[in-house]
Parts: sequence; C-alpha cells; structure tokens
Amino acid sequence: MKKDKKILLAFYGDDFTGSTDALEFLTLAGVKTVLFLKTPEQKDLDKFEGLQAIGLAGKSRSMSPSEMEMELVPAFKNLNSFKPAHFHYKVCSTFDSAPHVGNIGKAIEIGSKVFNQKTVMVSPAAPHLGRYCIFGNLFAKIGTFGNGDVYRIDRHPSMSKHPVTPATEADLTLHLEKQTSKSIALVNLSTIEKGAKSVLEEIEANDTTDILFFDGFNKEHLKTIGAVFHRLAKDKTVFSVGSSGIEMALGLAWKQQHIIDNPEVFKSLGKVGPILVLSGSCSPVSAKQIEYALNNGFEQIAIESKAVDAQYHLEIIKNSVSTVVDNFNKGKSTIIHTSIGPNDTRIRETELYLKTQGVAEEGIQKHCSKIYGSIIGQITKKVVSTINIKRIVFAGGDTSSYAASELNISALEMIAPLAPGAPLCRAISDDEFVNGLELNFKGGQVGTDNYYIKVLKGEKL
Repeated sequence: MKKDKKILLAFYGDDFTGSTDALEFLTLAGVKTVLFLKTPEQKDLDKFEGLQAIGLAGKSRSMSPSEMEMELVPAFKNLNSFKPAHFHYKVCSTFDSAPHVGNIGKAIEIGSKVFNQKTVMVSPAAPHLGRYCIFGNLFAKIGTFGNGDVYRIDRHPSMSKHPVTPATEADLTLHLEKQTSKSIALVNLSTIEKGAKSVLEEIEANDTTDILFFDGFNKEHLKTIGAVFHRLAKDKTVFSVGSSGIEMALGLAWKQQHIIDNPEVFKSLGKVGPILVLSGSCSPVSAKQIEYALNNGFEQIAIESKAVDAQYHLEIIKNSVSTVVDNFNKGKSTIIHTSIGPNDTRIRETELYLKTQGVAEEGIQKHCSKIYGSIIGQITKKVVSTINIKRIVFAGGDTSSYAASELNISALEMIAPLAPGAPLCRAISDDEFVNGLELNFKGGQVGTDNYYIKVLKGEKL
C-alpha cells in the first residue's frame, strides 16, 4: 500500500468479538480490511495490497475510565496517523457500558480531543443484528439471528441481567448522561425518514452540541446515516461511535459513490475435523449452544471455579490440554466452558472467592475475564503446538480478548461469513503454530442453538 493511498476507515473495537463484527461488515461491503491485534505501523499496513480499512482489537469495554485513558489516547493517535477519512470507536450493539467500566462517554471525550471534533456522532442501531434505536430507545432481539423476540433493552432477558453492565435504562441518551458531562441531542426517526438533507440541517442546527445520537430501524435509515457521514468527511477525519451499523452505513454510501467495488462472493468452507470451542460467556444463548453441541457429539471440559486461585493454574492447563488432545485423536470436538448460563453455580463460587481476596464488587467480572481468558488462551496455545487443529471458536467478548492475547496473533483477515457479526477469520502470526489458524470470535448473544455444529461443518447460518 502506498503511503498516499487513502484509508477509508480506521476503527478501534472495545473487545475482540466486536472487532471481528466490524471486520465482517466492511469485508462484506467489498472493503479490503485487516484487523490488527497489536498497534500497527506503516510497515504492517504495507504488507497488504489494496488495503482500504484497518481495525485495532482492544479491551476497553472491560476497563475503568483511568485505564481507558491510558489505552485509548495512544491507540487513537496511532490510528489517526494513517489519516483515515473516518474513525470509528466500535462498541457492542447493545451499548454495554457503565460509568465505572467500558465508559463510552469517556471514549467520546478522548476521541473528541484527539480528532479535534466538537460534535461526535453516535449511531448504535444495527438492524442486521436485530438492534433498533427508536426515539433514543434501544430494542434488541434475543440473539442476533433468526426470528427471536425483540425486547426493550432494559427488559431484555439477557442484557437486563448482564453480570457487568446490566441494562437498566433503554433511553441511550439518558444512559450516556451518566457517563459524561457533555451535552447530548437526538436526531430522531422522523428526521432520518426525511433523508440526508434534513439530517444535515439538524446537524447544522446542533453545531454547539457535543454528542448527536442517531435513531435507526432499517437499512434505509443506515443508508441515510452513511450518506451524511460520508459527506461530512471532506476535509478531515470524522470521528463516530456506535455498532457495526456504522460500517454497514458507510459501505452503502461508498457503493453509491462507486468508491468500492462489488464484494467478493464467499463459499462454505466445509468440515475440517474436530474443532475447539472456548466459552467464557454466561449468556443464556451460549448455554443453549453448549447444550446442543454436547447432545450432538461434542465433549466438554468444565473449568472449575477454583481456577481463579493461581495455585491451580498449571494443573488445570495441563489436564485440559491432555483431554483436548485425547478427544481430537478420537475425532471428537471439545468445548471448554467457564459456565453454562447465568445460573451456573461456578459464577457465584468465583465471586465469593474473589471477595474473600479483597476484590471490590465492581472489579470482580474483570478479574474473572482476565483470569479465565488467560487460562483458556494458554490451553489453546499448548493445544495448537501439540495437534494439527485447524478451527477454533472463542465465545464471550471480554474473555475472548484476554484469551486471544495469549496466542501472539498480529492480525486477522476474514475468510467467510458464518453468522451475522461473527465471521470466520484467518490468523496472521509469526508463530508457525498459530499462523493460518481459522478463528471465530462470537459474542454471547450471537447465533442459533446449533451454532457450534455449523462452525464444525463450515456452514453459514
């Protein structure tokens, strides 16, 4: 890639699964995209011919505001150095955040300074994932695929009971008010329905407002938002915050302007042999997927709650690797899980142990994600150096981020779509055992009950 080649978009994902979600919708739009897992330099970009978009997979969703400051300022400055037309702080489509952890308001404050932008656009809607924003209120389908029921986010059976950031307020403008002192206004559905001209007039009328929220219910709304964002990026990088709906919106705008070519047509990849599933999710959706897989030939390793005690780490890693290798040699796929649903007794046992160790309640989930993610990642690293496993699934955003960090992955490219928001990716690494691995990162809400069977077979949901 020549240095004068324009990067259409750079994004920072607040967790790994969300980052591959953005990677997917850019790639599907026909945008040549690479997701880096380490801060990239120009020489890293130069390795990829025709590169049009770049991402950096992060962990800010599990960080405190002070940790976010240390993480995001250099990350944003790094990505801004490539002078992209757009910069997107990618968050979960369910807007998971709180004042003390994954604070989206804090990210907006940082981005506003780095990109010298008074008014920051926020677009949470992702109708392609069953996420709808109507007059500021977020609605979400159960899962991200099929005909699941749609709930207001504060009444959602899973998100209202999220272990770290339970959704207690559906109006996202009020939700964000608790995370920042910046002024907030809403560009509501009635304005977006009128088209790009009316939206641009609304933006102009709110030129002293710090944050502008955008409603969105369908593809046409995203098309309008994309056209507006594209028009704003004439002379400088436009900083925005939201779901992968922003990638879809900009993709639609770039197609209309003939900036990007027709996307590649992906084919099913087929079965590659036994796979390994690593689940740190306590979502009810994930629980059904684990149970379905176990009823259809998968073996399991239930990581005991004592894993949070460092003295057991080596034992657990050694025994788990041995079991996975044995299962693989017998032609069996394995699921390693830290819980099966939100009522698994291991969750409470872990919380009680961490409390006795003096961990504050608001920090318990982060400790869990970090410890379990590290253990799962180390198990995976030893497994891939022992057997010729080809395809691995990481389930659960926070845990996946820590697990993948153990594998010395420098970047990911999308191979093929599997489920909306969770593509199959190819790992790029200097480690010969990791390079070329087929990896799938999925959030806890993603996929149907037969998800792992489909990944095993390489079939699109």
